[in-house]
Amino acid sequence: MNSTKWLASVQSLDEARSLSDCLPDILDMKQPSQGALGALPLSVVSEIVNWVQQRCLTSATVGDLPMKSDVIAPALQAMSHTGVDYVKLGLFGGAQQQECLKQLTPVIENLAAPVIAVIFADIPNNKDVVRDIKAAGFQGVMVDTAYKTGTSLLDLWSTTALATFINEARQEQLICGLAGALRVEDIPALSALHPDYLGFRSALCPQRERKRSLCPESAIFIKVKLNQALEKAS
Repeated sequence: MNSTKWLASVQSLDEARSLSDCLPDILDMKQPSQGALGALPLSVVSEIVNWVQQRCLTSATVGDLPMKSDVIAPALQAMSHTGVDYVKLGLFGGAQQQECLKQLTPVIENLAAPVIAVIFADIPNNKDVVRDIKAAGFQGVMVDTAYKTGTSLLDLWSTTALATFINEARQEQLICGLAGALRVEDIPALSALHPDYLGFRSALCPQRERKRSLCPESAIFIKVKLNQALEKAS
């Protein structure tokens, strides 16, 4: 079984550079001040991708968009041309979502970069959403939190619920990630579930305030704690 890797979200080129000595497995790009999956300007994403020079994988969000294919499609297409390895799209549920995904399928299948769907532990979704995600051509799925109030993923979903989610993703052969105000102390329990990735933003910032600039020392600490958890489990 593959070891769990980690993702760190940055909001600027300066933040990315601060991680030079501790690059995550995926350097994720988003704008925390613009919501759960706020998008950075395309020019900033391109700058960061060029700086990374393939030393790690990269991903970028397209914003907290309504479930309307005519809004989402151009955002996906534009972001996919920045050179990122993965584009992330939030699925916020609702009556329009399934039809929206059907309309987006040919777009997703022909993008320059694969797409990761993000669902939210604090927003109800279709019980077959993981199957819908696979059918629409996504290459992975993450669960996150939409309302950034400090409530963490484990406050909302039990490890049993998360294990079920991971198993559903595995059955559909999707990359699987867990995020949502994750705490350093959550790492042992979550890594034991064997997701492909654990995603961090607030744990990288002073006082867990996700809009503040991240601390490289916190990134190093997370990497050490994840490695310790994986070694203990092996």
